[in-house]
Amino acid sequence: MKRIPKPVFFIVAILILLFACSAFIGVKYYEGDVQQTAVKGLSDIRWGIDIRGGVEATFKPDEIKSSGTDNATADSEGADAKDSEITNEQIDSAKSIIETRMVSQGITDYELYSDYGSKRIIVRFPWKEDTTDFDPVSAVDELAATAHLSFRNPDGEEVMDGSAVESASARVNTENNEYMVLLELNSDGKQKFADITEEYLGKAISIYMDDTLLSAPTVQAHITDGSAQITGNFDAESATKLANQINGGALPFTLTVASYSGISPTLGQNSLTAMGYAAIIAFILIALFMIIRYRVPGFIAVIALVGQMALSVAAVTRFFGVFNSFTMTLPGIAGLILSVGMGVDANIITAERIKEEFKSGKTLDSAIEQGTKNSLSAIIDGNMTVVIVSIILMLVFGPSNILSFIFGQSTTGTIYAFGYTLLMGTISNFIMGVWLSRVMLKSIVGIKFLRKKWLFGGVGK
Repeated sequence: MKRIPKPVFFIVAILILLFACSAFIGVKYYEGDVQQTAVKGLSDIRWGIDIRGGVEATFKPDEIKSSGTDNATADSEGADAKDSEITNEQIDSAKSIIETRMVSQGITDYELYSDYGSKRIIVRFPWKEDTTDFDPVSAVDELAATAHLSFRNPDGEEVMDGSAVESASARVNTENNEYMVLLELNSDGKQKFADITEEYLGKAISIYMDDTLLSAPTVQAHITDGSAQITGNFDAESATKLANQINGGALPFTLTVASYSGISPTLGQNSLTAMGYAAIIAFILIALFMIIRYRVPGFIAVIALVGQMALSVAAVTRFFGVFNSFTMTLPGIAGLILSVGMGVDANIITAERIKEEFKSGKTLDSAIEQGTKNSLSAIIDGNMTVVIVSIILMLVFGPSNILSFIFGQSTTGTIYAFGYTLLMGTISNFIMGVWLSRVMLKSIVGIKFLRKKWLFGGVGK
């Protein structure tokens, strides 16, 4: 066996424990008397409707927007949007605005419906993590604000806004049968867009909804007829979604809140606290079992489990910038618990394989080498199956709603949470329970006073 230097065990173990502390507790600092959060911890998680409750709101088209040459059509107080003038496509675009804002705020536990008959949009979403007054009015204000669609140059400067857009629609390119988004500019936007495409030919023009990037297509031609094609790796759903988002920024009406109310949690904060204590007790019992049963491999498994849980929590709280913030629901907690169980199972398989190698007469180094090697395929097979299922759950019940016409959108947030935490927990298991635990095991075996078979599950010295 190729040994890993002895100090590596201590370095890896210390780094895992430091990372766990920062992921669980968070990192906060003060600027004057104001507390700032550098890294979110468990206390900063946004809990789902089932745990902490939330808000139910109904939005309706309200005031006709006035801009450019259309100012003369609206009086000084604004004109009410008539339901008969509002199309289903415009309702879908307005719905897309709300969905884009929720996703950008890390709200994954939400329910969103369009009622075409009454021209209403119904949404349910959880309270923010720092909410103390539980005021539904302030909670819905940000979602109801008029969306601002902007086109920005490579320097991030706005060169055109949504008032220049006549419409956007998902189409199929008849030449290659690929989906695209057809963008039509109005009379005011036609010349402006021609100037933009001439100046930034060969460069990217980014499309933003508020501060959320929707797309960043590269200008491939000088467009003078006011009609542009946005191409890329689109399918029918993604092309329609982008078209709705663009149309949302060019809606002829604003949204207002028709009604709102608070939603009571099905679990509650006290039950969550009790669940937390139960998790701590369960982890202590598991740690004792692993250490008593498997000794040194069990001790390393406990460190790896701490790292796995910390990495899973970090993926929920946006410890890493590549992951969005996340809403934790009861099914999400179930996903974490299941992934921890798989982490325990992975370490038990490895420890048992090492014991079997001792029984066959292998030396300490050889038993560890063969035991870790022989256990790898079984661990990968079991975990990859879970990864595939998790990805399918996220695709079906996530923001993309691939099969929502079969399962319904009401299941989106809860099932997505389960798939997300299960996937993150499984990936964390590969990193901590499979890779780093083996690194620590092959490092610690080089420490002289620990080189005894019985400390690694064998019999005798």
